Amino acid sequence: MSRREEWRKVLASEMECWSAKSCEQLIAELGELQAYEVEFDSKTYQVEVVLLEDTEEYVHVLVAIDDTSLRGFIRPEGDSFICRKVLER
Repeated sequence: MSRREEWRKVLASEMECWSAKSCEQLIAELGELQAYEVEFDSKTYQVEVVLLEDTEEYVHVLVAIDDTSLRGFIRPEGDSFICRKVLER
């Protein structure tokens, strides 16, 4: 399995975790950049989660993964998702 394929597994796991949260939780937790390490298959990966947009209708969140190598620093693996807010009428 290539390095990028390993990163994608970690990214998928982190995306699942973060996208399961409500918009309110995301806003509260992502007031500042979240950067932490996770262990996956006995390897350490750095995760960064950023709130890209907070509009009236949705929040847009970016999750990025790298293995703390120079290659990962220059070109991490990442993805984003949108959480729609419940609009009161």
